Amino acid sequence: MDNIEAMQATVADMVQPGRGVLAADESLPTIGKRFTAIGVENTEENRRAWRDLLVTTEGLGQYISGIILFEETLDQKTSDGRGIPQAAWDQGIVPGVKVDKGKIPLALSPGDLITQGLDGLADRLETYKQQGARFAKWREVYKIEGDAPTPHGIEANAEMLARYAAVCQSVGVVPIVEPEVLMDGDHSIEKHGEVTEAVQHAVFHALHRHHVILELMILKPNMVLPGKECPKANPEEVAEATLKVLKRTVPAAVPSINFLSGGQSAEEATVNLNAINRLKGNAPWALSISYGRALQQPALHAWMGKEENRPAAQAALLERARLNHLAMLAQYDPSMG
Repeated sequence: MDNIEAMQATVADMVQPGRGVLAADESLPTIGKRFTAIGVENTEENRRAWRDLLVTTEGLGQYISGIILFEETLDQKTSDGRGIPQAAWDQGIVPGVKVDKGKIPLALSPGDLITQGLDGLADRLETYKQQGARFAKWREVYKIEGDAPTPHGIEANAEMLARYAAVCQSVGVVPIVEPEVLMDGDHSIEKHGEVTEAVQHAVFHALHRHHVILELMILKPNMVLPGKECPKANPEEVAEATLKVLKRTVPAAVPSINFLSGGQSAEEATVNLNAINRLKGNAPWALSISYGRALQQPALHAWMGKEENRPAAQAALLERARLNHLAMLAQYDPSMG
């Protein structure tokens, strides 16, 4: 199978009605914060046990078509001796990997951030492929604060995303392209929409310059929301604002838009997704999820690091996945949750 055929098969396995992506790719500091909140020590064995719990949740593949893993997880095994990527694929869940190396300030551009990790990426991807990964993910982050993000910051981040995506496709790995305009702050939903539109325009211009095949990538954007310090918008407002931006910026060739949850609660992320799918009309893309905390949080709090809580944690994960499955089909009602 050549690289194009391999990526076509990956997209076909990942983009299916009512199925989405579970983001389980937290870096060591991030998963440490999640574990601290439930009184669990951030050790390699605890991280392995948690991610083992996720991929061995029976029935998860009904609702989840892909899982983004952290680099160390590709080499870890489940309690029954299978590699974690293989255990995911045994349920029809495509394994992938986060490949960026985190964000730093963009030099001489106060307020802007840039993500590291391009050096040696092609070689790393070849290793990850041998470990079972079929897609990758790279995140760029944009703060709405003062003059940020600046036009220069938006262009620089778009260039990084496009270079990453091109390297992925050159070795037969499907890129998930994640430009996240943060909801932190006191900005209006209108401001969030304006910045998100500018960011996504720049990203798709850069993808075009770098010859990225749009049919063989997945977009992972933020929904359009008011800042966390403002009153919440109702789901219909979120849906309308989000779809307005997507229709202006995302080419029809992109097969799937898998939203990040971005600081929303588990319930908010599901309700807003459902509203977007209800309002989407004849939108050309699948409108799905790539949620991390909004899928994992209820399960984490059920688990608390204790083996005896494993069944309850898996039940919580499966239920959250099921509710988001209904939201992808515009069939969710808050009374269900």
